Amino acid sequence: MSDGTGTTWTCYDAATMSAREIYGRVLAEMGKTDTRIVGLSADLAKSTAIAFFEKGHPDRFFNMGIAEQNMMGVAAGMAKMGLIPFASTFAVFAAMRAAEQVRTDICYQKLPVKIIATHSGISFGAAGTTHHCTEDIAIMRSFANMTVIVPADGTETANAVRACVDIPGPVYMRIGRGFEPPFYENENYGFKIGKAHTVREGSDLAIITCGIGVLQSVEAARTLEEADGLSVRVINMHTIKPIDRDAIMKALTETRRVITVEEHNMLGGLGSAVADVIAESGKGCAFRKIGLPDTYSEVGYPEDLYAHYKLDSNGIVDTIRQVMKIEFEEDEDWEDEV
Repeated sequence: MSDGTGTTWTCYDAATMSAREIYGRVLAEMGKTDTRIVGLSADLAKSTAIAFFEKGHPDRFFNMGIAEQNMMGVAAGMAKMGLIPFASTFAVFAAMRAAEQVRTDICYQKLPVKIIATHSGISFGAAGTTHHCTEDIAIMRSFANMTVIVPADGTETANAVRACVDIPGPVYMRIGRGFEPPFYENENYGFKIGKAHTVREGSDLAIITCGIGVLQSVEAARTLEEADGLSVRVINMHTIKPIDRDAIMKALTETRRVITVEEHNMLGGLGSAVADVIAESGKGCAFRKIGLPDTYSEVGYPEDLYAHYKLDSNGIVDTIRQVMKIEFEEDEDWEDEV
């Protein structure tokens, strides 16, 4: 894949590029063959990396200024005219400042606007609580017609950006600030929107996670295997909506112990979506959610915040050891519980 400067890169270079940089480069490449794609920025083209698209396609790029609500309204109008707008800004502005326009202008009309929200969760670290975004999954999954995607790293971001163009309705894609370590070595692992990817098999407990939680969960699973002899399954639930119910029920049936890990408030996010599926099934299990509690986030370096909120591998290990002590009905016949 060429970036237009005479150099060549592939997703094997993902280890040296941030997720948002990969997003910008992939979008610029897609723009060469799909002239329906237009780029919109709320004066954050460089920070969100959509500047790569601007450089390659200046006639199809629009800086809407520091006016996120207007950007979403303009994106809706462009989509009505047959274009595929990619609107980029920080997650806290996309999901909250422009929430009404996303809901009414875009989702209500089921328009193919792709919202790429960077600096999500607590990845903005020292920028402070006002620039953290720990409520966006809950907000966006509550909007009808919206698809919600949380890639695990840059490689998965590339897969998701390419795939989301074919979705006829709106998409909200949540990526971090960009310094998160890579997880996937290449793109060929069978990414499909709406279908979870089991990255590690296990029979004692299942971790269902997304985003930065995938790498941390795999490291926790390895630690538990070596130290405790536990077999822990790790499921990358990159698509929060529509959620992969089959993967959840398979994990529930085969392990009967489930935890969720997400860089988000524990209210309304991935954990709540998984809990809904389990509750509707009528089948019981040991269940815990790891995420931020019902409070505004602390300020600090992202790595320190991940440890503080037990989102790192050490915190996940501690939670799993607690869950393994929970006693529940061992009878595998759930007919009396349905």
